[in-house]
Formats: sequence, C-alpha cells, structure tokens
Amino acid sequence: MNSGAMYQGLLDRERRAWNVGALRLGLALVAVLVSGYYVGLFDGARLLAGLPSLGLMAREMFPPDFSGAGNWVRPLLDTLAMSIAGTALAVLISLPLALLAARNTAPHPVVYQIARAVLNALRSIPELIMGILFVAAVGFGALPGVLALGLHSVGMVGKFFAEAIEHASDAPIEAARAAGGTPIQVVCHGVLPQVLPQLADISIYRWEYNFRASTVMGMVGAGGIGFELMGSLRIMQYQEVSAILLVILVLVTLVDAFSGYLRRHFK
Repeated sequence: MNSGAMYQGLLDRERRAWNVGALRLGLALVAVLVSGYYVGLFDGARLLAGLPSLGLMAREMFPPDFSGAGNWVRPLLDTLAMSIAGTALAVLISLPLALLAARNTAPHPVVYQIARAVLNALRSIPELIMGILFVAAVGFGALPGVLALGLHSVGMVGKFFAEAIEHASDAPIEAARAAGGTPIQVVCHGVLPQVLPQLADISIYRWEYNFRASTVMGMVGAGGIGFELMGSLRIMQYQEVSAILLVILVLVTLVDAFSGYLRRHFK
C-alpha cells in the first residue's frame, strides 16, 4: 500500500470517528431537550409566575435570626458525627465488597455478579428512604442517620473502589501470585499499595457528600441540624431558616477546606 492510500485510509477513519462522535452528541442533545420539555423547563410563563413568590419568601428570610444559635451547637455536632461515622461505616463495608466486585480480584464470576448486584441495590435506594426505614426500626436520633448514610454510601463508594482496583497494574498482582502469596497477601501487597491514594480520595469526597446529606437526614427524624431546620420551616420562621442555612454554608465550606487539605496530604 502506497503512502497516499495509507493517508486516505487514515482520513477516512478519522472522518468516520468524527461522524460517530457527532451523532452521539446529537442524540445526547436531543435527549436533554426532550427531557427539559417534558418536565416543563422551557415553560417561561410558569417560571415567571413563580418569581413573585420567591421574592416574597426571600424578603421574609432577611435579616437572619441568630437568636436561637445556642440551641444549634449540639445538632451541628450530631450532624458532623453522623457524617464521619456514616462514612467510616461505608468504607469498612465497601472495601471487601469492592474486592469481590472487581474483575481482577473476584474469586469467581458468580461472586463478581452478586457483589455488583448488591452495590447496585444499595445505590438505588435513596438515603432519605433508608432514613425513614431505620427511624422506624431503631427510633429517632443520629443512629438511623448513620445507618442510612453508611449503607447508601456503600453503593457508590464500593463501585468507585472496585473501579480503582480494576485499573490497578497487573504486574505487581501477578508477581505476588507467582511468589505463592495467598489471596489476602496478593491484595495486601499487589493491589492496595497501588490504589490506596485513590481509595483515600474517594472516601474524603464521600465524607463531604455525607456531611451535606446528613443535614437532610434530620428532616425524617434522624437528628442533626436538619431537624432544627425542618422545625423552623414547619412554623414558617423564615428568618431562622436563613440563619440555619448560613450556618450550614459556613460548616460546609470548612469541611470542604479540610477535605482539600486531607487530599493534598494523601497524594
């Protein structure tokens, strides 16, 4: 084959790849537009009609009322503890599940499929629904919030852990197996040293999410600052609601800054 034919073949392949990419992008755009129309996102009249109500509520929320701030300290600590404990629970459960749900460490294809199904099931149930179920099971307080956040997080954390493990280099794993290592030794010496920074990153990101999610857990009776927020909303104390939201914003910012420090530390 001469150089002209090779060049033309490369151009044809590049053109086909571009056409396929453009088609996929077009289909995605059509899906977005259809979905937006279906849910009323392009209903300008309806959106404009809601602006006065939003403006009225915004006026009722200012100035923020911090007179009850002393009563929010304990719920804020509950929220922080809930997010930390829920994340720790998720990591402890996710790691062994991820090893079973990764193709390169699963002992058998059937085990792999079962582990993936468990992760999918936990990920498909919203944490609010889990919160309601655990409140009914163990009563009000932070405990049902921890259980709901932890088990729901397993679905996502376990999936990301498994993907990180699947992307680990095969060479150290094969070397550990060739040296006669047991499956646990292969994991400890061939897999974990490669993926530990990614696992730490995933865990920290999930803690950030769980802190925000734990503020919502209080709305179903799982304690924390969300319980105080829901109480203020029910009695329409919007100035107090804005104050609680500002406090939550400050704490989320602090958690984000601290998690950024932790991620830099683990690199």
